[in-house]
Amino acid sequence: MIYLCAISNIRSGACKEDCKFCTQSVKWGADIKRFKQKDISQIVNEAKLAKKNKASGFCLVTSGRGLDEKTLEYVCRASKAVLKEVDIKIIACNGTASKEALKELKNAGVSIYNHNLETSREFYPEICSTHSWDERFETCGNVKSVGLRLCSGGIFGLGESESDRISLLNSLKKLNPDGIPLNFFIENKKLPLKATHNKETALKIIKLFRQNFTNSIIMLAGGREIVFGNDFTQGLKAGANAIVIGDYLTTKGEKVDKDIEILTKEGFEIANEC
Repeated sequence: MIYLCAISNIRSGACKEDCKFCTQSVKWGADIKRFKQKDISQIVNEAKLAKKNKASGFCLVTSGRGLDEKTLEYVCRASKAVLKEVDIKIIACNGTASKEALKELKNAGVSIYNHNLETSREFYPEICSTHSWDERFETCGNVKSVGLRLCSGGIFGLGESESDRISLLNSLKKLNPDGIPLNFFIENKKLPLKATHNKETALKIIKLFRQNFTNSIIMLAGGREIVFGNDFTQGLKAGANAIVIGDYLTTKGEKVDKDIEILTKEGFEIANEC
């Protein structure tokens, strides 16, 4: 059973953090679309399209360090508007968040909160200096404590070592996420990093995470096209059981009908609900 998830970048490129892997940081000046708020009606239309394309999850993503008061109000409005018209699980991905803010999201219909640890605690200072890894871990704990489902994973190919990947895995074990996105770094000429991943390493990572998280949804997320090309089912056969469909936050994804055609041809069944 394969789960499909679509994402909507509802506030883009307004982040003052310095994560070296992220084009949404204003520090790096990447050539991307930047806007404060996407119109709610457009978000609802995107959710309708996601549902039509067999997605069971729809993620509302905002750039920035965390869930401040204005962002919270906006995401709650967007969640309520979508759920009024579309039967789909709402995922929120809005950075660091307090228990109080997360409770408000839950009351607005959000089912899942996505906050990735990204990499090991030891390696994190090499890719970000404006906030700590511990801050990220604390938010993940907050998510669990208020009764939201937690989605938390990492990004690979940043120059991390194998021991860093094991450290990330062990940290995630403490959180026991419902979903684990596995992202593979997508290079951009303005970013200060070069990708260090390849297909063999990616398959090894997927197998490792599946062995250690037998009950979690493991998702092939950003960069699956970079490591697998059109043959992303290699990642599914290695243990992943979800993919992101459509475009990512600032980069193009595959055409959804092409993905579904490949899944159908390979005999994978698409889940109705996540």
